[in-house]
Amino acid sequence: MSNTTYVKNTNRKILITNALPYANGPLHLGHMVGFLQADIWARFQKLRGHKVTFVGGDDQHGTPIMLGAEKLGISPQELVDRIEQAHKESLDGFSIGFDNYTGTHHVENEEMAKAIYVKLRNAGHIDVRTIKQAYDEEKGMFLPDRYVKGTCPKCKAPDQYGDNCEVCGSTYETTDLIEPYSVLSGKPPIEKESEHYFFKVSEFEEMLTSWKDSGALQPEIANKLEEWFESGLIDWDISRDKPYWGFEIPDAPGKYFYVWLDAPIGYMASHKVHCDAAGDDWASYWEDDSETELYHFIGKDIVRFHTLFWPAMLKASGYRQPNGVFVHGFLTVDGAKMSKSRGTFVMAETYLKHLNAEYLRYYYAAKLSSNVVDMDLNLDDFAARVNSDLVGKMVNIASRCAGFIVKKFDGKLATASAAPELHQIIVDANDSIAQRYENREFSQAMREIMALADKANQFIDENKPWVLVKDETKLDQVQQVCTAGINAFRSLCIYLKPVLPKLVKEAEAFLNVDELKWSDLNAPLLDHQINKFKPLMTRIEKDSIDDMIEESKESLKATEAANTIDPDSPLGQDPISDEINFDDFAKIDLRVAEIVDAQHVKGADKLLQLTLDLGGETRNVFAGIKSAYQPEDLKGKLTVMVANLAPRKMRFGMSEGMVLAAGPGGSDLYILNPEDGAKPGMRVK
Repeated sequence: MSNTTYVKNTNRKILITNALPYANGPLHLGHMVGFLQADIWARFQKLRGHKVTFVGGDDQHGTPIMLGAEKLGISPQELVDRIEQAHKESLDGFSIGFDNYTGTHHVENEEMAKAIYVKLRNAGHIDVRTIKQAYDEEKGMFLPDRYVKGTCPKCKAPDQYGDNCEVCGSTYETTDLIEPYSVLSGKPPIEKESEHYFFKVSEFEEMLTSWKDSGALQPEIANKLEEWFESGLIDWDISRDKPYWGFEIPDAPGKYFYVWLDAPIGYMASHKVHCDAAGDDWASYWEDDSETELYHFIGKDIVRFHTLFWPAMLKASGYRQPNGVFVHGFLTVDGAKMSKSRGTFVMAETYLKHLNAEYLRYYYAAKLSSNVVDMDLNLDDFAARVNSDLVGKMVNIASRCAGFIVKKFDGKLATASAAPELHQIIVDANDSIAQRYENREFSQAMREIMALADKANQFIDENKPWVLVKDETKLDQVQQVCTAGINAFRSLCIYLKPVLPKLVKEAEAFLNVDELKWSDLNAPLLDHQINKFKPLMTRIEKDSIDDMIEESKESLKATEAANTIDPDSPLGQDPISDEINFDDFAKIDLRVAEIVDAQHVKGADKLLQLTLDLGGETRNVFAGIKSAYQPEDLKGKLTVMVANLAPRKMRFGMSEGMVLAAGPGGSDLYILNPEDGAKPGMRVK
């Protein structure tokens, strides 16, 4: 099945997984990007009537967990149990609707991992080789690449990890480092030989190539696989030496499965736990792909494991390949990497103390697409969009109509709607919105839904029930107008149920209806008793965001003191560098400008040539907005420009400033029009 195929039939059996968070620290808002994308898609499929199973768990093995437990003076088992419980609480707080959540150190995963390994070994897909590795004599252990640092052998940059240089981007063997030292003891490691077990990934290039071209991957991920094929597939080292926290390899004392062997098998084990409890047929999902579908949601940092090693391992052990691996980007906050010093490295539990989880669910949905792009959580935009869309548009429809129905008509909707055409417009959007959800184009779905909310509010504005109610002869009209509004709200609830499950549950109680289904769109509520309306959502206040940021600065100090951070984990990110201070920012002169002329630029694919009036002063600016605008659409409009940017000589002429625009790109690129009343030359503060 293609990544972009929209399926209407209602007898699908779908298994969905989300990447397993590492069990060495709390979840943060970056983790929630993947969880929410997967959860929204799973809820949509359930709402459409499909049989959907959504499973996950914690990634609970590896050296960082072993060392973290040692630092805390507890056992690794106690640490992973503690983290698993904390993760479950955070996920519950964000309404992540897992059917099962089981960590990888549970017995079900051990049995399954060992059984798959035996299949690989017996089929001749395991090779045993002697290799040389860095060894810390003081700690008495072999060192993973990320636990060795030294000077890059290529560019000579100091303090680089044992597998790649973050300065020049080179990759190399740990033994190539100049003056290497152990991150754990600070002492130079020695080279020591050890037998390691390798899975022969190179034997599966033909199968992987065919799977790559099947439509299971986003185009940019398929292209990345092609690069790996061209450079040659390398067999995968699946073993680690003791001491190691994980599962011991059968018939290999002192050898343990590398964490990434049993981590994806954790999907299978978690699903098995669910099937055993629910009476479902586990084998039908993993051994036969004719009747069932399998999808993984992951971050772009773990693509290699999920698109090379995992499908090859499934094939080699007699299981089916995924129908899709959906990859998302990282999260930035206010346009920059999450920063501990600025308090934008926000833990999920910290967010939940200060803000409604559904705010973030909606904002992420309004930003997510099917592309592998990073997503920015702009805190000002976050508050503005939630307040405008959810409070000012969606919930506002119900609050404007419910009072009249309850007070004047004892909570009874009319037998006829004043706007059957409005209802039909909303219902007719059904297929388009469903296709947006199916293709994971959530931002487009939210835009379409909010356009319908605008139409509903416009209808209420035009009919003014608050005016009609003053005339006793027009009460029937009031009831019919408000009935139309309530039905529009109900339909929007159906469309938004995958994103806002808690709000819609409260709305169902207000509407006095059973759980809303997608099929309920066709039949409006008429001559129906509703309950008294209670506020479903309040505005985001700036103080709540400020308090969350301030607490994040404080709590991270405690978190860092209590946990060992995995260098390969997003939790290991450093604070942002190269920040500018306020004085630097204050030098930027933003001015309102009128676009008095706009022309195509010969030979330029993206540029338009704009003539801007700054209130008596004219500027020539080349702007890369051709993908979103035609010249004739821009003349006479206002925009914002950086007025004190030094002129820049370009191939097409001199550009005397910069126009500000926003959006993900392509046709979704917006010039920032100022509010009514702005005049050319006015400074934007």
